Amino acid sequence: MKLLEGKVALITGASRGIGRGIANVYASHGAKVAFTFLSSEEKAKKLEDELKSHGSEAKGYKSNAAEYDSADKLVQDVLADFGQIDIVINNAGITRDGLLMRMTEENWDEVINTNLKSVFNLTKAVQRTMLKQRHGSIINVSSVVGVKGNAGQANYAASKAGIIGFTKSIAQELGSRNIRCNAIAPGFIETEMTAALDEKVVEEWRNNIPLKRGGTPEDVANAAVYLGSDLSAYVTGQTIHVCGGMLT
Repeated sequence: MKLLEGKVALITGASRGIGRGIANVYASHGAKVAFTFLSSEEKAKKLEDELKSHGSEAKGYKSNAAEYDSADKLVQDVLADFGQIDIVINNAGITRDGLLMRMTEENWDEVINTNLKSVFNLTKAVQRTMLKQRHGSIINVSSVVGVKGNAGQANYAASKAGIIGFTKSIAQELGSRNIRCNAIAPGFIETEMTAALDEKVVEEWRNNIPLKRGGTPEDVANAAVYLGSDLSAYVTGQTIHVCGGMLT
C-alpha cells in the first residue's frame, strides 16, 4: 500500500544518511520527491536515479538551507516543477562538536544557522503555499540530544532543542488551516558517518540501548511516512522519539 501517492515532498539535506533514507522510502510509497543538496552534484544525480527507479518523479536542487533568500527561491523552483508542496522535511544538519571552553563563535553560529535557522527559513518560505492549499505536513528532524543534552555538543543540543520549541509553536499557529507540524528525534542512527567510528565504541552504544541495536535511516523514514501521510491527520505539535528506547 502506497501511503503517499499523489503527494509532493520537499526534503532538505537528502544526499546522504537519514535524508537519503527518507527520500528512498518516500519514493517507494508513491511520493514525488524534491530534495536539496549543498555540494556534490554527482551524489545528487545518483539519488535522483535511485528515486526514479521506484517509479517516482524526483529532482535535486542545489540550495543552502542556512540562507534565507535561498529557501524562498527553492520553494518557487519546486512549485514551478511540481505544482504543489504537500510535505516539507527539514532534515539538513551538521555538527561542530567540542567542549564549551574550546567552542568558537564560528562553531556556534554555523550549527545554529544550518540546523535551526534553516527550519525557520524553509517553513516561512513554504507557509504561504500551504495556507493557500489549506493543507500540509511539516516534519522537522530534531534529535534525542535536543531532549537530554550531551557534553561536547552544546551548539548541536541547543539547535535541536530549538527545533522542538519551534515545532510546537508552528503547530499552534497553523493548525486552524489544516497544516500540521511535528518533529522526529532520532537516537543513535547508523549511517556512513558512524561507520567510520571505532567498532568498540559503537558496540558500547548499542549495548546501552534497550533494543540492543543502532537505528537505521529507514527506521526514521518510516516515522516520517506516518507523519507525512493521512494516517496522522490528527497528530500535530508532537515529537516522536525514534531511539530504540534510549530515552526510556
